[in-house]
Amino acid sequence: MSPDVPLLNDYKQDFFLKRFPQTVLGGPRLNLGYCAPPYIYVNQIILFLMPWVLGGIGTLLYQLGILEDYYTAALSGGLMLFTAFVIQFTSLYARSRWVTVERMLTTDILAEEDEHEFTSCAGAETIKFLIPGKKHTANTVFHSVLAGLVCGLGTWYLLPNRITLLYSSAGGTVLLFFFGWMTLCIGEYSLIVNTATETATFQTQDTYEITPLMRPLYIFFFVSIDLAHRLLIMFIISTGTAVTSYFIPSTVGVVLFMTGLGFLLSLNLSEIVFGFKHSVTGHRVGTKSKALPNGLEKQFAWKEYLFYSIVLVLALLETGLLHHFAGFSQNSKNSPQAIVGYILMILFIILWILKEIQSVYIFGIFRNPIYPKHVQTVTLFLEKQTKLMKIGVVRRILINLVSPFAMIAFLSLDSSLQGLHSVSVSIGFTRAFRMVWQNTENALLETVIVSSVHLLISNTDIWWNRNLDTGIRLLLVGIMRDRLIQFISKLQFAVTVLLASWTEKKRRKSTTTLCVLNIVFSPFVLVFIVFSALLSSPLLPLFTLPLFLVGFPRPVQSWPGVVGTTACVCADTVYYYQMVPSLNTALQSALAAGSLGLLLPGSHYLGRFQDRLIWIMILECGYTYCCINIKGLELQETSCHTAEARRVDEVFEGAFEQEEYARVCSINEHFGNVLTPCTVLPVKLYSDARNVLSGIIDSHDNLKEFKGDLVKVLVWILLQYCSRRSNMQENVHKTENKGKASLIILPPLNTSPQTESPEDTDSLNSENLDDWSDDVFGEEPTIKKGKEEKVLPGINLPIPGSVESQRVGKHSTGTVTENSLYQAVALGYPATDKGKQEAVAYIPLMEFSCPHSHLLSLPEEWISNCLPNSKVKEMSSLFPEDWYHFVLRQLECFHSEENASNVVEEIAKDRVLKDFYVHAVMTCYFSLFGADNMIPSPGHILRVYSGVFPWSLALDWLTEKPELFQLALKAFRYTLKLMIDKASLGPIEDFKELTNCLEEYESDWYIGLVSDEKWKEAILQEKPYLFSLGYDPNMGVYTGRVLTLQELLIQVGKLNAEAVRGQWANLSWELLYATNDDEERYSIQAHPLLLRNLTVQAADPPLGYPIYSSKPLHIHLF
Repeated sequence: MSPDVPLLNDYKQDFFLKRFPQTVLGGPRLNLGYCAPPYIYVNQIILFLMPWVLGGIGTLLYQLGILEDYYTAALSGGLMLFTAFVIQFTSLYARSRWVTVERMLTTDILAEEDEHEFTSCAGAETIKFLIPGKKHTANTVFHSVLAGLVCGLGTWYLLPNRITLLYSSAGGTVLLFFFGWMTLCIGEYSLIVNTATETATFQTQDTYEITPLMRPLYIFFFVSIDLAHRLLIMFIISTGTAVTSYFIPSTVGVVLFMTGLGFLLSLNLSEIVFGFKHSVTGHRVGTKSKALPNGLEKQFAWKEYLFYSIVLVLALLETGLLHHFAGFSQNSKNSPQAIVGYILMILFIILWILKEIQSVYIFGIFRNPIYPKHVQTVTLFLEKQTKLMKIGVVRRILINLVSPFAMIAFLSLDSSLQGLHSVSVSIGFTRAFRMVWQNTENALLETVIVSSVHLLISNTDIWWNRNLDTGIRLLLVGIMRDRLIQFISKLQFAVTVLLASWTEKKRRKSTTTLCVLNIVFSPFVLVFIVFSALLSSPLLPLFTLPLFLVGFPRPVQSWPGVVGTTACVCADTVYYYQMVPSLNTALQSALAAGSLGLLLPGSHYLGRFQDRLIWIMILECGYTYCCINIKGLELQETSCHTAEARRVDEVFEGAFEQEEYARVCSINEHFGNVLTPCTVLPVKLYSDARNVLSGIIDSHDNLKEFKGDLVKVLVWILLQYCSRRSNMQENVHKTENKGKASLIILPPLNTSPQTESPEDTDSLNSENLDDWSDDVFGEEPTIKKGKEEKVLPGINLPIPGSVESQRVGKHSTGTVTENSLYQAVALGYPATDKGKQEAVAYIPLMEFSCPHSHLLSLPEEWISNCLPNSKVKEMSSLFPEDWYHFVLRQLECFHSEENASNVVEEIAKDRVLKDFYVHAVMTCYFSLFGADNMIPSPGHILRVYSGVFPWSLALDWLTEKPELFQLALKAFRYTLKLMIDKASLGPIEDFKELTNCLEEYESDWYIGLVSDEKWKEAILQEKPYLFSLGYDPNMGVYTGRVLTLQELLIQVGKLNAEAVRGQWANLSWELLYATNDDEERYSIQAHPLLLRNLTVQAADPPLGYPIYSSKPLHIHLF
């Protein structure tokens, strides 16, 4: 990265300097960037100070003793309401006079940079500029009413006498009065005049005009709370189950209600309900449902319903019996609750140890000595991980069954539930009974802490024991645990940003000052971090520099909209589609065993395999399930992408590819990185191998053998096609005329056909010539198919008793009826133009010598002699008759026939059928190589492989038959793959080996182009192998690409969640507010510590650009 890369380019700096004062003042545009009349600025100042003037009228009347304080507030609020309506209706009137077309409802950022022309102080264009107006009529009323309410309350709050009584200081009264009314003016201006763009922009479009409400609502809540004094302290925030539990008279009923409902709310209810409905609906219609929505790959089985039902019944029995029969002694260290507390402590230690040894690093620092040191293959890894898998099963049982019941026992034995329950008991224990199932590991930690403190502090006079019950203690400990984890993560992120800025040599001079200031003012930086943790807001590093701000609170998923609905789909997306189901299964085992650490909503993980980067995000967690989102990052690596991907590889190699003689407990060398390696996952996916074909595709001997092999492959493919075709027809139709001989019309081989000479044909056109230029190094070409179909006229045969011929022009590309197999077919005659009828000479009839030959007969439209007879005779010598007979004997369509061997021998002796195949094979062969029968060049091979055939007499005929065209193309591609295999693995020994090779191509390979739709289909169908031929113009070599489907290891690491949230918050601010979309901006440049470029890619579009994003995937953890 160049040190001259600016944070904001010059153009964006001017834009930012215009926008930022507007944001600070709430909307007034006092820096337009172009020359505007003075009245534009004067009008904005008047509108800005209008609330102060209206509030000042009421304040003056109150200070003079004319009005009471509440009448003063009502007067100011009423005046503000009237003024707001006047302003809005003035805007509506101006727009009706000015706008002649429909007004767009979306805000155009570029419109802020347009220059406006003004003609008068109160002209329509001036009003439209100053007061854009509301999109919705309802907001016109609602915002005006809210403006009056805020102004009235603000006037009441800022009365000088009240301020003086509160602070007893004239100087403080003046300052608070001045800045208070400035705040009110800012809020009112953004509400009723013009809204400023907020720095905390969350989404690109504000459809419902939420942004104008932000500032007034902050003012409204602040003033309301201060005016209400301590009334809001008694406001009950508990809802739902807490309120219900408060009104249940029986203590046993309360405990049972909290336990049962807490368990049910911790389950994945949407999946359970849908699975139940789906199964019921499926049974009604007698069909089996296939899958659940939102990426669920399997239905909720009856075993899972039974498991949850049993767990619920046992939990209710345990809670009821313990609460009813057990004794209670809160202060005794030998009480039943204290004994359960000791058990929970032991259980917590065991679970913590079992969780840590599942991952490659303990605490992210020390390498786990039990974890396999060097893992390369799936088999070796699974062998070494057998012990860890057994430990994972034990941990799964402890975390899902033992721990919840132990914590329920602890809560049921609490003495707080014996007496009349209060609001605090309802709130605290309702949460506690739910957390037992919702997040068992965190609940266990909180319970152990509360139990330990209770055992250590036995003095009942202490505030902790006297005023707080166990439920509230657990609630407070849970809040402190959550905020402490956030604080540590944010502090680690801040330190990483500092180190990243200091270690970046190219910008060290410009960032040294910021690093020094952060060290000098470290207490203030810590205050920002603490405040950010308390608000659960992202810590925003401005431009990813050590300049920290408290970001706007955001949801766990960080982005608006439904998860998985947006992605920058491209040709590489299909690779992620294929691997996600298998990855989902592997994640299920890893998450259940604890290999990926503590599961928390908002956690992020990064997976790596070859050129693929997988971004995994935890959306939600519950009892025995979690919901995740998987994103795939681009495969076409840029320089920044490559730099960070290389560092990711180094981090994983240091963790998973250690030598056997390495130290037992080594240190994580990349501890400061935001990525901490966790484990490897066996996933079924495609490995990508690219080879240079120099010495193979340009070898003279290989190309010479290529032509002979092509004829054999054509024979094999056509015979296989006709064999399958006859099998399909026999399954649908039954033979009607078994004893009849098949009549086929063939021209006498000693007569020369009436064909047009090459000079007279008009098939040679400029498009085909363009396709066959010498430039093979451009993009992959595609064949241009003719649009007109050449039709033969009907041929009348004056022979009594013969079969009537049909119009050959009815080309059929689908299945053919049995009668068509006996149809008379014209061979050797040229197509005639539409509208012309020519007399046709009598053609002698020729029969199949074998009654079973029709099973392998070619489709009638493929039997046409478009080549000169002399050319066919010349090329017939290339037909491999022995190979033709061998393939016939291998066909499966005769295995059901009696005396199958005799049938095959009879068909092999049928010269009419053989002549048909000779004509078809040689015509395709001629079309693939053109008029020149020389050895093909590598460029010729690439062009034909890409589907661009050389021009020949047979090309037009072949392109009119798309099915035969595709078979010929497939034969050519198979032959190329055969040539490469023979050059790499050795020659083919006999026909049997060649047949096995071709059958393997047919069943296990897709051989084609990466750009083909069938390539994507083959990947989704999980073909074992895929092959593609290409050309690298930079190196000037021909390349082969082979995809192999196999179970391989994906390395997975955990990302610092706060680092991701902070960088995404900066991305949102920088693109949506500062509009800094420069592709070379500083904040998107690669950094090996922060992984800035990868993090930006993983953001949801339009700010990020992942090429794949899955729907929410539900993973069962038990």
